[in-house]
Amino acid sequence: MSTTDPHDDNNAAPAAAPAGFDARRFKAMERAGFNRIAARYAEGAHLRADLAAALLDAAALAPGQRVLDLASGPGLLARDAALRVSPGGTVLATDIAEGMLAEGARRCGEHADTPCFAAADAEHLCLADASVDRVLAGLALFIFPHPERALAEMKRVLVPGGQVALSVWGARATVPLIHRAQDTIARLLPAPKVARPSVFRYGEPEVLAQTLGAAGFVDVDIRPCEFSCHFESADAYWWAFLDLAGGAAEALGRLPQATQDALQAAVVDELAQHCCDDGRGGYLLPARTLVATARRPTSPKP
Repeated sequence: MSTTDPHDDNNAAPAAAPAGFDARRFKAMERAGFNRIAARYAEGAHLRADLAAALLDAAALAPGQRVLDLASGPGLLARDAALRVSPGGTVLATDIAEGMLAEGARRCGEHADTPCFAAADAEHLCLADASVDRVLAGLALFIFPHPERALAEMKRVLVPGGQVALSVWGARATVPLIHRAQDTIARLLPAPKVARPSVFRYGEPEVLAQTLGAAGFVDVDIRPCEFSCHFESADAYWWAFLDLAGGAAEALGRLPQATQDALQAAVVDELAQHCCDDGRGGYLLPARTLVATARRPTSPKP
């Protein structure tokens, strides 16, 4: 999962990478960022528990299945998937951030239902054709510099009739959980010289459906999943945002401390309309996501 560009306001259909965009540098920043936040990312998993459950339910996992979890991070989704395919099933959790995988392996421990962890690039998988029954990708498709390559790899490694289940952030306006922090950053910092992929680029169902169809998947089904996160303070929200942010967290972490402190202090202005009025105090921020499933055709198109 990533929040990438803090100046992100793109809800349009995905476009080609902008001039000057360096995919290798982008991946390096994401890898460094997620390695930086590995433990904190795992600690914040409870905030996204409803989404994880919705994705696993949509995947229709069953005992004995072989599952690949892409951009698995600390393996939280993979861990729960492993329980659902036991006995006899296997789960391979992959990510480009080896620190995230190490955190996942540490938390899972060693028992019969533990997933396997392997560093891998979702756009270049070292797996045999038709070798898995399910592919999972939680809040990941938008992070890939070349999502069409990742989708092609998903389709390649799935058995005919195998299913991909993935989640993405909804349209920007429906995800204050992310865009309130982004708005703060955009207000205080200059825009980046080179735009990066929008985390909201698959937020419209028709865009996501078209993308999956263009990649050769069939039986596409897309459903919304909405949840809200409560934060005791603006500081708690800010740190939770950073704990999701991957490459953005890495970039912000390289700023002068005074600038980081100013951003953290300024986010309270963006949260004013999210004050929690149910007696708990603090802030309640909603998020809309899309959960999609699609299948690899059982036979090639004529």
